[in-house]
Amino acid sequence: MLSATSLKLTAKRPSSFYQEVIDGLRAENKYLSSKYFYDEAGDKLFQQIMASPEYYPTRSEMEIFQHQSVKMASLFQEDSSSFDLIELGPGDATKSWFLLKELQKEKAPFTYYPIDISSNVISWLEDRLPVTVPGIRMQGLNGEYMEKMQQVSTFSTGRKIVLFMGANIGNMTPHQATFFCRQLHDRMQPGDLLLIGFDLKKHPRTILDAYNDRQGFTRAFNLNLLRRINRELGADFNVDQFEHYPVYDPGTGACRSYLISRIAQEVHVGEMTFAFREYEPLYMEISQKYALPEIQHMAAQSGFLPVHTFMDSKKWFADVLWQRQP
Repeated sequence: MLSATSLKLTAKRPSSFYQEVIDGLRAENKYLSSKYFYDEAGDKLFQQIMASPEYYPTRSEMEIFQHQSVKMASLFQEDSSSFDLIELGPGDATKSWFLLKELQKEKAPFTYYPIDISSNVISWLEDRLPVTVPGIRMQGLNGEYMEKMQQVSTFSTGRKIVLFMGANIGNMTPHQATFFCRQLHDRMQPGDLLLIGFDLKKHPRTILDAYNDRQGFTRAFNLNLLRRINRELGADFNVDQFEHYPVYDPGTGACRSYLISRIAQEVHVGEMTFAFREYEPLYMEISQKYALPEIQHMAAQSGFLPVHTFMDSKKWFADVLWQRQP
């Protein structure tokens, strides 16, 4: 889930939001773009999801950063030159905080550039990080990942280390994820590093429970997008007539979330009308899971060389460090 999901990759103008909603609802198999989950209410709900007992990815990756940030910092500084540390979708930077603290402790010559689709996230980080990581050099950027990465290159021609954590890569299909990594490759220089968080395949029930927590936070998170469409686009979704429904396919590693229309109904978005059949699914997002050989294959397909793999004690999650090849 993420960020960015999917793709949760852009924060666009309201006109783009409207057009993407219309395109999704008029499709043969209706869908909504999960990158729009993250308004202010969505940000808060996702924080609650991450704290829920069932949602293991955050705890697993947190363990990695708590115990292995020293090794990460060492690998980042094997080239002694200064670098730009670019984090795509940092959220509240709870995990990267351990790495930032370690880099500051070692007096590493870096500038931190968090890039997020949520202006709330960037504002919070710019207020909070200078307090919790004294002396940090940083500049937050609100917007689309690739565009803002290009912008960082106008600030600095130095070495780049890109962080894309939280299993945000899982908010894409494997094909989309490979294409995304190729886009990153094209915006990096030979020798630059990329650290990506992958949720690993494990017992299917463990995975499915993570997207159907007992407290109902994930349900509320999905339904909140309908509320946002109502509020911002003048729609009339009856949120009570949609049911959250996640499914996991252990063969492909795809965990998908749907909202199911409980009844036959019509929904209006502005002047547009959309008919839903009883029990018709509205596709919301994918959370893709990977095996380690699949991750290595993706690195090769997108022009990166695996450098190191960091895993939690249960081997449920992996942060993999890749180096950009020529």
